[in-house]
Amino acid sequence: MAKNPKVVADSVLKALGGEGNIYRVAHCATRLRVELYDDSKLDKKAFDSIEGVNGYFYQSGQHQVILGTGFVNKVFAEFVDRGLAEGEREKEEGSGDSNKTTIQQLTKTFADIFIPVIPVLIATGLLMGMRGLLINGFGVELSDPILILSQVLTDTAFTFIPVFVTWSAMKKFGGSPVLGVALGLMLVAPQLPDKWAVSFGDAEPLLLPFLGFDIPITGMQSSILPAVFMGWLAARIEKAARKYVPEALDLILTPFITLLFSLILGLVMVGPLILGLENLITSGIMYFFELPFGLGGVIYGGAIQFLAITGMHHTIVPITVKMVAETGYDLINPIGTAAIAGQAGAAIAVIIQQKNKIKRSNMFGSVIPAFLGITEPVMFAINLPKVKPFLFGCLGGAVGGGLASNLGIAAAGTGSTMLPGLLLYIGGGFFQYILVILVALATSFLATFFAYREKEEVEQPELKQTASNG
Repeated sequence: MAKNPKVVADSVLKALGGEGNIYRVAHCATRLRVELYDDSKLDKKAFDSIEGVNGYFYQSGQHQVILGTGFVNKVFAEFVDRGLAEGEREKEEGSGDSNKTTIQQLTKTFADIFIPVIPVLIATGLLMGMRGLLINGFGVELSDPILILSQVLTDTAFTFIPVFVTWSAMKKFGGSPVLGVALGLMLVAPQLPDKWAVSFGDAEPLLLPFLGFDIPITGMQSSILPAVFMGWLAARIEKAARKYVPEALDLILTPFITLLFSLILGLVMVGPLILGLENLITSGIMYFFELPFGLGGVIYGGAIQFLAITGMHHTIVPITVKMVAETGYDLINPIGTAAIAGQAGAAIAVIIQQKNKIKRSNMFGSVIPAFLGITEPVMFAINLPKVKPFLFGCLGGAVGGGLASNLGIAAAGTGSTMLPGLLLYIGGGFFQYILVILVALATSFLATFFAYREKEEVEQPELKQTASNG
């Protein structure tokens, strides 16, 4: 029977304490991400009995309800119809994020900025894979017009990534998104010397005299952190301007002030410093993954799911985006895939051991998204609550990640992992990528199957409770 999003939305709302307790609602690929006025009104146990809900967990100051790909959009639409969409409700001054740690606030900020951008990167990555399949897989020779059109499809998003980031950052920090688009376009304006042309000595930077010094200015193609900073800065400037600009002049002066001072402070003064910091971080990450014996892959493949528990894995997204934009390849992708395959293998072992048909069916629904590259349902609904399967899944990720590093494979794009990610390896590393998945999956499956057993005395009361409720 098809799940009814309206019924599920009603049940989820009741478990969250009712419509009046909802402060903010957003969603990602598989989960509702909810913030409440009063957390004490939450009924965690109620989620276990809602058909269509695959799990619940609390992370980075948000109550996250796992619904699965596609279905989460339908349930979120029900929240929108009730006027509960993000940004439509207000909280009292002084409440909200004050109880979150700095790290939680930082990771949530990165998540809120990059989650809206990820679908574009996934689509672009798959288009890269399709082109690779045609050229390298089937030996198709593309004519010049078709090749150029394919490059428009595959290269535009990464070339103009600052535009997407400043738009999303402006929206996140409460500014006007259209001003964020304008600022992002200014960062990659054709009038400015191309950053890569300057780096390779094919162009000279624009020199701006300032206090006896010449400030070198270039475009910020493929830059991420400067775009985030520009979005934050512009939102602050716009809010400040609206406090002092008369309402009759607001339409004219506020955008003017925002763009002018954001460009001066962001592109000319602070932006280059942020760009230097970004380059330093990226260089460090690249060095880490080039450690001998695949050590970087072992550490990342085994540890990334621990970061996912806290939400800190979102801080990796800017690095992978910049890596692809600069080099055309993503070294982290196959290692992250190994981590997901590890969790999937452990969950499959748990499912095979599960004797209750209803529980086994619900678990199976949670493991399917893992093969599409989405790890949260299988991790939070199956492995993490049982502890050992989660650790064995991390073991599989470490083994697979080390293998990926030793093989030296990389994706020709980013955003897609597991089975959808196969397209990113058509041009090279296809079979090695499959081998990494199989090794990670087999390692965690065998470790879990032979070293983990559920205790019947723990599960039995739950079975009785289920029967009595039926």
